[in-house]
Amino acid sequence: MRSPRLAALLVALALALAACSGAVAPTGPPDPSAETLKAMGLGKDWNWQHQAARLDLGVTHTQDSLDPDEPAAARQRGLDVLKNTSGGWQNIHLMGFGTLNPEPSPGTYDWSSLDQRMQLVKDTGGRTALTLCCAPDWMKGGSPGDTDWSRLEKAPEPTHFDEYAALAAQAVQRYPQVQRVLVWNELKGFYNNDLNRWDYEGYTQLYNKVYRAVKAVRPDVQVGGPYVVLTSLDPGSENASAVRGPWGAVDQRALDVVDYWLANNVGADFIAVDASTSTTGGTVATPADVAAQKFADLTEWIHSRTPLPVWWAEFYPNVPKNEEGGASSQASAAATLATVAAYARSGASGALLWGPQGSDLKFSALWTDSTKPDGGQPTPLTPAWQWLVPRLAAGNVQVGHSPTQPLLAFRAPDGALVVNLTDRPVDVAPGQPPLPPWAVLLSHQAP
Repeated sequence: MRSPRLAALLVALALALAACSGAVAPTGPPDPSAETLKAMGLGKDWNWQHQAARLDLGVTHTQDSLDPDEPAAARQRGLDVLKNTSGGWQNIHLMGFGTLNPEPSPGTYDWSSLDQRMQLVKDTGGRTALTLCCAPDWMKGGSPGDTDWSRLEKAPEPTHFDEYAALAAQAVQRYPQVQRVLVWNELKGFYNNDLNRWDYEGYTQLYNKVYRAVKAVRPDVQVGGPYVVLTSLDPGSENASAVRGPWGAVDQRALDVVDYWLANNVGADFIAVDASTSTTGGTVATPADVAAQKFADLTEWIHSRTPLPVWWAEFYPNVPKNEEGGASSQASAAATLATVAAYARSGASGALLWGPQGSDLKFSALWTDSTKPDGGQPTPLTPAWQWLVPRLAAGNVQVGHSPTQPLLAFRAPDGALVVNLTDRPVDVAPGQPPLPPWAVLLSHQAP
């Protein structure tokens, strides 16, 4: 039998989920979550910090993402979740990650799968970003007409950079809804094994050609790169840089990409990077906000080098080894929200959640796997994400930390969100139920 305290907390979470899914919030007495937050205080000693810049959140669609062949009821549930993200960004790849080869032979185009994904963004009220990756096989040594998906991550040959730039221009002309493009993805295929570093010269050459081609036909489109992974190493590792914290040390080779690209690109509207909270050795700092501090530290490091807006093209908040990450993981939801808080505090301008549809990846998603009949269900992250998207975009969110407990909070004029950053229950106030491990408590009333 459930205890009264647990029952009250479950009711609070259910109310939060209903409100975020588009249902009308009930009238009458304050909901239990509001009572809990009021009892907690959320006073000045929480060291509140107003978000440093407006922050746009969004998602990147991957291999399976509300495609027409999915079970109808599951797909509809997922569509309802996506529609309720209040105009968040939706990112699509030019080729791969759910889309087919757009130019299987020179001058022969197949836009069918891109058309489908672009329509998905329109139907769900999103803003459209396009990642200009990857390249048709004939641009990387393959035969015209063939598509070998095992070679997806191979970069185009330099002799075909102009053709790739022309394809990029074709894409942004075909889809006027595209407002932002990210050039390439994680420098795939641009590693120089002989030099044991990234081929940032080759990548920047491709970037510059794409930038010019896109701006020539759509000067309104925002273009950015270099979309490098800011890998963390354990201190003392070879290639560990001086940019470090309790979360590890950034690989100097990745920082070299950023510096070279900033010095040699012909133009950019934003800078795109990505990272995870774990080191290559598998170390994850705790609590979750300490691990997430990596994203704040690196946003500030980038800002020290350029005034360009910082966009996190991908981000991967790992959970401790004793926890199971994934779409339905409460720990993953809490770790993701800790990362969003780090972005808000440090002045990041955008962040894209990789794979909003649940899969075998060990990270948060916004709905469960809708390729299954019972899929498309909201996840532990969904209500909080839907609440944060419009408020962070408007720039009216404050972030605070409890002075005595491992608790993180977001607050806006019309509500608040509290996150337990640990794997243990936390007592919040006399007479109130403790927050369960990794709990996410949302109230639609100002505390």
